[in-house]
Amino acid sequence: MTLNYETEYDGTFPFDPKDTAERVLEFTMDYLGCPYEADVNLLLTDDDAIHEINKEQRGIDRATDVLSFPMEDYPTPGDFTFLEEVSDCFHPESGELLLGDIVISGDRVVEQAENYGHSTLREFAFLMVHSLLHLMGYDHMEPEDAKIMEKKQAEILDSLGIKR
Repeated sequence: MTLNYETEYDGTFPFDPKDTAERVLEFTMDYLGCPYEADVNLLLTDDDAIHEINKEQRGIDRATDVLSFPMEDYPTPGDFTFLEEVSDCFHPESGELLLGDIVISGDRVVEQAENYGHSTLREFAFLMVHSLLHLMGYDHMEPEDAKIMEKKQAEILDSLGIKR
Protein backbone atom coordinates (compact mmCIF):
# COMPACT_ATOMS: atom_id res chain seq x y z
CA MET A 1 0.00 0.00 0.00
CA THR A 2 1.12 3.51 -0.75
CA LEU A 3 -0.28 6.55 1.00
CA ASN A 4 0.95 9.76 -0.58
CA TYR A 5 0.45 12.05 2.41
CA GLU A 6 0.68 15.82 2.28
CA THR A 7 -0.27 18.30 4.97
CA GLU A 8 -0.98 22.00 4.81
CA TYR A 9 -2.74 21.96 8.17
CA ASP A 10 -1.15 24.11 10.88
CA GLY A 11 -2.90 22.41 13.79
CA THR A 12 -1.79 19.33 15.66
CA PHE A 13 -3.50 16.16 16.80
CA PRO A 14 -2.76 13.83 19.71
CA PHE A 15 -2.12 11.08 17.13
CA ASP A 16 -0.09 10.81 13.94
CA PRO A 17 -2.47 11.45 11.00
CA LYS A 18 -0.23 9.72 8.46
CA ASP A 19 0.17 6.56 10.56
CA THR A 20 -3.56 6.51 11.29
CA ALA A 21 -4.44 7.00 7.62
CA GLU A 22 -2.09 4.15 6.61
CA ARG A 23 -3.61 1.84 9.22
CA VAL A 24 -7.15 2.71 8.13
CA LEU A 25 -6.26 2.32 4.44
CA GLU A 26 -4.70 -1.13 4.90
CA PHE A 27 -7.51 -2.42 7.09
CA THR A 28 -10.28 -1.05 4.86
CA MET A 29 -8.78 -2.62 1.74
CA ASP A 30 -8.48 -5.98 3.51
CA TYR A 31 -11.97 -5.69 4.97
CA LEU A 32 -13.44 -5.10 1.51
CA GLY A 33 -11.43 -7.97 0.04
CA CYS A 34 -9.54 -5.87 -2.46
CA PRO A 35 -7.15 -8.22 -4.28
CA TYR A 36 -4.71 -5.38 -5.08
CA GLU A 37 -2.32 -3.17 -3.22
CA ALA A 38 -3.61 0.41 -3.39
CA ASP A 39 -2.20 3.87 -3.96
CA VAL A 40 -4.08 6.79 -2.36
CA ASN A 41 -3.32 10.51 -2.19
CA LEU A 42 -4.29 12.27 1.05
CA LEU A 43 -4.17 16.01 1.65
CA LEU A 44 -4.79 17.27 5.19
CA THR A 45 -5.68 20.93 4.99
CA ASP A 46 -7.85 23.62 6.60
CA ASP A 47 -11.35 24.99 6.00
CA ASP A 48 -10.18 27.80 3.69
CA ALA A 49 -8.33 25.46 1.34
CA ILE A 50 -11.01 22.77 1.26
CA HIS A 51 -13.57 25.52 0.60
CA GLU A 52 -11.59 26.57 -2.47
CA ILE A 53 -11.22 22.99 -3.71
CA ASN A 54 -14.93 22.33 -3.16
CA LYS A 55 -15.80 25.50 -5.10
CA GLU A 56 -13.41 24.76 -7.99
CA GLN A 57 -14.10 21.04 -8.34
CA ARG A 58 -17.75 20.74 -7.36
CA GLY A 59 -19.16 24.25 -7.72
CA ILE A 60 -20.14 24.26 -4.03
CA ASP A 61 -19.16 27.52 -2.34
CA ARG A 62 -18.50 26.34 1.21
CA ALA A 63 -16.08 24.34 3.30
CA THR A 64 -16.74 20.67 3.97
CA ASP A 65 -15.15 17.99 6.11
CA VAL A 66 -13.88 15.63 3.41
CA LEU A 67 -13.70 15.41 -0.37
CA SER A 68 -13.21 12.23 -2.35
CA PHE A 69 -12.03 12.06 -5.94
CA PRO A 70 -12.14 8.46 -7.18
CA MET A 71 -10.05 7.38 -10.14
CA GLU A 72 -12.68 4.91 -11.39
CA ASP A 73 -16.44 4.61 -11.53
CA TYR A 74 -17.40 1.32 -9.90
CA PRO A 75 -20.47 -0.26 -11.52
CA THR A 76 -20.99 -2.16 -8.25
CA PRO A 77 -19.54 -0.67 -5.06
CA GLY A 78 -16.57 -2.63 -3.76
CA ASP A 79 -16.52 -5.01 -6.76
CA PHE A 80 -12.98 -4.99 -8.13
CA THR A 81 -13.47 -7.59 -10.90
CA PHE A 82 -13.83 -5.05 -13.73
CA LEU A 83 -10.50 -3.36 -13.01
CA GLU A 84 -8.41 -5.82 -15.03
CA GLU A 85 -10.21 -4.47 -18.10
CA VAL A 86 -9.25 -0.87 -17.29
CA SER A 87 -5.74 -0.24 -18.54
CA ASP A 88 -4.93 2.98 -16.71
CA CYS A 89 -6.15 2.24 -13.18
CA PHE A 90 -2.84 0.71 -12.03
CA HIS A 91 0.36 2.60 -11.27
CA PRO A 92 2.77 1.96 -14.18
CA GLU A 93 5.75 1.31 -11.90
CA SER A 94 4.36 -0.21 -8.71
CA GLY A 95 1.33 -1.97 -10.21
CA GLU A 96 -0.79 -0.67 -7.34
CA LEU A 97 -4.44 0.18 -7.86
CA LEU A 98 -4.80 3.96 -8.16
CA LEU A 99 -7.81 4.61 -5.92
CA GLY A 100 -7.90 8.41 -6.00
CA ASP A 101 -7.55 11.49 -3.85
CA ILE A 102 -8.83 12.38 -0.39
CA VAL A 103 -8.88 15.89 1.09
CA ILE A 104 -9.65 16.26 4.80
CA SER A 105 -10.14 19.51 6.70
CA GLY A 106 -8.27 19.38 9.99
CA ASP A 107 -10.45 22.27 11.19
CA ARG A 108 -13.55 20.11 10.67
CA VAL A 109 -11.93 17.11 12.38
CA VAL A 110 -11.54 19.20 15.54
CA GLU A 111 -14.95 20.88 15.29
CA GLN A 112 -16.91 17.72 14.52
CA ALA A 113 -15.13 15.66 17.19
CA GLU A 114 -16.19 18.27 19.74
CA ASN A 115 -19.75 18.47 18.38
CA TYR A 116 -20.20 14.67 18.36
CA GLY A 117 -18.47 14.18 21.71
CA HIS A 118 -15.72 11.85 20.57
CA SER A 119 -11.99 12.05 19.96
CA THR A 120 -10.25 13.70 17.04
CA LEU A 121 -8.74 10.27 16.31
CA ARG A 122 -12.23 8.82 15.88
CA GLU A 123 -13.35 11.70 13.66
CA PHE A 124 -10.24 11.57 11.47
CA ALA A 125 -10.49 7.78 11.10
CA PHE A 126 -14.20 8.06 10.30
CA LEU A 127 -13.54 10.62 7.54
CA MET A 128 -10.79 8.38 6.12
CA VAL A 129 -13.06 5.32 6.04
CA HIS A 130 -15.94 7.35 4.62
CA SER A 131 -13.77 8.72 1.85
CA LEU A 132 -12.13 5.38 1.05
CA LEU A 133 -15.58 3.84 0.61
CA HIS A 134 -16.43 6.65 -1.82
CA LEU A 135 -13.22 5.89 -3.74
CA MET A 136 -14.49 2.34 -4.19
CA GLY A 137 -17.93 3.27 -5.43
CA TYR A 138 -20.00 3.46 -2.25
CA ASP A 139 -22.39 6.37 -1.83
CA HIS A 140 -25.11 7.59 0.52
CA MET A 141 -27.45 9.46 -1.81
CA GLU A 142 -30.25 6.87 -1.54
CA PRO A 143 -31.45 5.63 1.88
CA GLU A 144 -30.62 1.97 1.13
CA ASP A 145 -27.12 2.90 -0.09
CA ALA A 146 -26.61 5.06 3.00
CA LYS A 147 -27.49 2.10 5.27
CA ILE A 148 -24.94 -0.11 3.53
CA MET A 149 -22.23 2.54 3.71
CA GLU A 150 -22.96 3.40 7.35
CA LYS A 151 -22.86 -0.28 8.33
CA LYS A 152 -19.48 -0.77 6.64
CA GLN A 153 -18.09 2.38 8.27
CA ALA A 154 -19.18 1.22 11.72
CA GLU A 155 -17.84 -2.31 11.21
CA ILE A 156 -14.46 -1.05 10.01
CA LEU A 157 -14.04 1.45 12.85
CA ASP A 158 -15.18 -1.10 15.45
CA SER A 159 -12.78 -3.70 14.05
CA LEU A 160 -9.96 -1.16 14.28
CA GLY A 161 -10.93 -0.53 17.91
CA ILE A 162 -11.75 3.11 17.18
CA LYS A 163 -14.92 3.75 19.20
CA ARG A 164 -17.14 6.78 19.67
